[in-house]
Amino acid sequence: MAVTSLLDPAAVTAEAVLGAMRAVALEHGGPGLTEMDRETIGSAATIVLGLGEVDVDALAPVDPAGLANATGDAEEAARAMRMLSVMSLADGEIDAEKTALVRAYADALGVEADYLDILTEAAADEIAQAAACIVRKNAESFPHLDSSRLSISAVAPFFPYKDEGAADPELEARYKTLGELPPETFGHHFFEHFNANGFFFPGNPNGLAEGFTTPHDSSHVLSGYSTKEGGEICVSTFIGAMHPDHPIAAEVLPVIFSWHLGVKLNDIANSTTGMFEPRHFWTAWERGAATTVDVVADDWDFWSATTVPLEELRAAYGVPPVDPAMLA
Repeated sequence: MAVTSLLDPAAVTAEAVLGAMRAVALEHGGPGLTEMDRETIGSAATIVLGLGEVDVDALAPVDPAGLANATGDAEEAARAMRMLSVMSLADGEIDAEKTALVRAYADALGVEADYLDILTEAAADEIAQAAACIVRKNAESFPHLDSSRLSISAVAPFFPYKDEGAADPELEARYKTLGELPPETFGHHFFEHFNANGFFFPGNPNGLAEGFTTPHDSSHVLSGYSTKEGGEICVSTFIGAMHPDHPIAAEVLPVIFSWHLGVKLNDIANSTTGMFEPRHFWTAWERGAATTVDVVADDWDFWSATTVPLEELRAAYGVPPVDPAMLA
């Protein structure tokens, strides 16, 4: 059974978590569960909780007191709340009733978390405030990104080389040399990832900040997720489980808001709706949690990794292989 940094199925009663997820889903006031509800709960049971196939419609809803009774400590409660927060957004809407129920679970479990405040703001139609908080949390979660530049604008931390005199041709040239490495190496794959997507390397005036794009796009290469909308949901979920610095507020909410709820967070990210695919999401969640080397961490050495064959690096970092059907 897989163990995840976001929810440990050995520590929280699986049936209670699933029952609470069902209760959140039913809070929308419709005639019953939607197909998205069933997929989200059923795939969580299989992929995260290791229960195999479950009859989602037969699950007994579990109220806040019941879930609180099934958890042993604060960390277990926090892990369960992360799943409920995802459940509240699965149908692609920011629902005030679902959000209120999620807060009730948090109160019963004694959980206080920044993402709960963000969800509450969004449910109160304070979308701009919620989006600003999400962008700030995301920027702060990357240790080599200068998040203080948010005082300039929401995109300033991500485009430092646009400032007058800030372009760094030597840094850009160093990244370009990765294309000269043997084709099996991680560095060559990183170069090809940028080349295939038409990205500019750090140092270029149009390039993203090295402190963000290098760990983010390294995660794309290591995980195998694309830069399409579904791939961005998966890679950020992968990062959130691998680098648990405010994983929901900093990683999961930004991509769900952008690519599932249709909320445009800033001038970097586009937005659309309906791109959340539960099986892909939970698989990315589990894969990130199983990864043993955090490439977003302050002490990760990108340049030392560039000469290592990609498959060898994946094995050394514990990145689980994945069915190609689960790659978005």
